[in-house]
Amino acid sequence: MGAPITSADEGSAIEVLAGRVRLAARLSLADADRAVVVLAPGGPGTPADRYLARALRRAGFGTMVTDLLTEDEASCRHDVFDVALLAGRLRSAALWLHRQTGLPYAYLAADTGAAAALEAVAPGLFAIVSRGGRPDLASPAALAGVRVPVLFVVGSLDTRVLGLSRLAVDWMRCEHRIAVVPGATHLLTGVPALAAVADLALDWLWTRSPQAASGARPSPV
Repeated sequence: MGAPITSADEGSAIEVLAGRVRLAARLSLADADRAVVVLAPGGPGTPADRYLARALRRAGFGTMVTDLLTEDEASCRHDVFDVALLAGRLRSAALWLHRQTGLPYAYLAADTGAAAALEAVAPGLFAIVSRGGRPDLASPAALAGVRVPVLFVVGSLDTRVLGLSRLAVDWMRCEHRIAVVPGATHLLTGVPALAAVADLALDWLWTRSPQAASGARPSPV
């Protein structure tokens, strides 16, 4: 099990047991939150994930930024691209969160973490957002089996991932959309691109979350 959940604004450092390893995570949950977004990079959490987590918190979502690999594993290219490993750990973290809070949750995942998110559909999940993700690394069966709405955010200059995303969505039977951010590269780093990701993600998640019934979403800025 992880450490006790607190409502501190910037979140608490916790560990979540996933199989034989403990995953480092940072959880921020306020009493008024009605849904949580699990941010899942392919490797250790990055400044981009922290930026997006702040935007999500300002808009009324709880957040959990979860490392899917240990420090040693993150330096191994094989582990970084082991989608089955990443998906199993993401599912374990999400199910732990759901058991602890009882709240619905969404994934906002990047790179290989996005492929893992598509493979890690579990009870309580209401939406997925991919930031420069690699949906082509998810199996066709997993893509066809997703039943929650999925948003793919891709930089216009990342033509390879844009093409791979268009091929991957041909397998999907759920609601989905590819949103292209002009002038952005892979993983959409930098404040202008991240601000666009935050706005797109919030629109997608808010309108599909239990919070939507409460009215217009707050601004993340």
